[in-house]
Amino acid sequence: MSPDQDSSLEDRLTPVLRPVRAGNGFEEALEQILQVVRLGLVPGGERLPAERELADRLGISRVTLREVLKVLQDQGLVESRRGRYGGTFVLPRADAGGEDELRRRITEVDIEDVLRFREVLEVGAAGLCAAHGLSEDQADRLREALTRTHDAPLADYRRLDTLLHLTLAELCGSPSLTAQYAAVRATVNDLLDCIPLLVRNLEHSQRQHSALVEAVLDGDADGAREMMREHCAGTAALLRGFLA
Repeated sequence: MSPDQDSSLEDRLTPVLRPVRAGNGFEEALEQILQVVRLGLVPGGERLPAERELADRLGISRVTLREVLKVLQDQGLVESRRGRYGGTFVLPRADAGGEDELRRRITEVDIEDVLRFREVLEVGAAGLCAAHGLSEDQADRLREALTRTHDAPLADYRRLDTLLHLTLAELCGSPSLTAQYAAVRATVNDLLDCIPLLVRNLEHSQRQHSALVEAVLDGDADGAREMMREHCAGTAALLRGFLA
């Protein structure tokens, strides 16, 4: 049973899945579903939404969607299962190439560019959420996302950490920022998957998460921006140390 079972799949996918633009339906749909897989929004072993739902959310035909899913299957990222409990299932990360594949994928990544862009987006999102305020429902979503990171087993931590940050990006009220953040976070996750999980760092991150959420809910925009900046700097230091 997933630790974030209380969070609906729809909530998890909302920051990433959106109607594609005419002309590039296949390419944009492939990009978005790749982000869903790379961000761990649907964990390995779990099923993607039904074809009809995915096609409706993306604004594409089911024929186009099946072409997209065929590409993902050919890449070893998903598998199709038949029968009453069938569907398209995300394969565990190790089945998609392992650490050697991840290292190969990040060879051409400009780490500094990724980290700086991520910081700009995250600091901005945190400040906007605090400055504009959240509704009661939005505040509850943010608290729930934080709670799930506290309760997460080590193997599931990064996925739930991603969900917390995506939730904050979505709640800032800018769909453009949310889309850009989802894209850059997928690259950040590829980088993070190449370094070890350090318990000391995770404990520190959790304290920062709590302080960040508190600042956002208190409407302290300066405090939220500063805490997010500090949080991003900690992750950046680890990635530079291991990978730069």
